[in-house]
Amino acid sequence: MIASLLSGVGAAANAGLNSTLALLVLALADRLTTRIDLASPYSWISSTAGIIVILLLLPIELGADKLPGIDAMSDRIHTVIRPLVGGFMAMALASAHRPDGIHVWIAGLLGFLVAAGVHWYKMRSRPVVTSATNGMGNPFLSITEDMAAILGTAVPIFVPYAAVPVVAVLLWLTYRLSERMKRGGFRIESLLGMKPRT
Repeated sequence: MIASLLSGVGAAANAGLNSTLALLVLALADRLTTRIDLASPYSWISSTAGIIVILLLLPIELGADKLPGIDAMSDRIHTVIRPLVGGFMAMALASAHRPDGIHVWIAGLLGFLVAAGVHWYKMRSRPVVTSATNGMGNPFLSITEDMAAILGTAVPIFVPYAAVPVVAVLLWLTYRLSERMKRGGFRIESLLGMKPRT
């Protein structure tokens, strides 16, 4: 039960960064490996139709997150979506270990709250990064978040007991990059010969 909660909540945190990417990692892990076997109704995401839907949605979230201004609008739209995906992922992973029991609902609530917290920080910090870097930092930060979402979702699935430290480190590194860009983001502009906003 502890492993399933760690796995579910650890993976759910990354839905707060990029819900579609995190969901795709979970779907592919179920479809292509024997490490997890998602129970019904969660297993629909690893069906052919489920993976096609995720792949169709993926470029929208990936692309919008890298464009200044549009990323803020995308974050507002995802305010409901990312926590719900986090809760779904936590429930799916918890049920893969033991389909019945209250722990599935506890995992879902924790996954929802953790994904909501990660999303809230991302949504609050991105406009500051945009302003501090004239939008030049957005793609770099977004790509870092994407890599964190992939690795941070895969590790809890395959090594549940490593979920908490690995996800914590990945989120901390993303946080540090975001904070650094807020304070010293003009370095990107100076490399490109642009004047910072005053």
